[in-house]
Amino acid sequence: RRDLHPHIHMVITGGGFDDKKRQWKQCKNKYLFNAFALAKVWRARLLEYITSVLKLSLPDKLANKWVVDCRHVGHGKPALLYLSTYLYRGIIADKDILSLDNHQVTFRYKDNQTKTMKTRTLPVLQFLWLILQHVLPKGLRRVRDYGLLRGHEKKQLQLIQYAFMLAGQLTLPSPQKVVRLTAQPFCPCCQHVMQLAGIFRPR
Repeated sequence: RRDLHPHIHMVITGGGFDDKKRQWKQCKNKYLFNAFALAKVWRARLLEYITSVLKLSLPDKLANKWVVDCRHVGHGKPALLYLSTYLYRGIIADKDILSLDNHQVTFRYKDNQTKTMKTRTLPVLQFLWLILQHVLPKGLRRVRDYGLLRGHEKKQLQLIQYAFMLAGQLTLPSPQKVVRLTAQPFCPCCQHVMQLAGIFRPR
């Protein structure tokens, strides 16, 4: 429906690095922590930061419960594919805008509850307002890296990768053989490839 729906997606490793033992501790199963407890803690910490640190006032009506969905999304490429669907698509695709008649816009969307396609018709200004609500304010970034992916954590990340390599859990792709093509001279008359017969110096 393109309504305002602020939310955050986070990709978290299924384990952690022990600096003292210099080894990686793998999560034993696909369970990380309780999502209901996470929702309570996340809501309390964020609201406390807004009021105490940023000194901003909160709206009168706030939801008592926030929704947190914590799930196992796989290893490596599947996890990145899961995240990329939310990062690299626009607010609305051109093909989803069905018509523009009498200063009204009709577009289609996928209902998350029924998993079916539905349509919605709005005045042009209201439609533009919905779209503009999804544009990030100046200074905010769409993607941020924390933990092991921070810029100054490259050495520790390499150390973890080496540990995985020694344990046989990580293999680096073999370098591709570079094929160098030799220049082929073409005959200006017949457009066929000419073969070098020899080099003759003038007498």
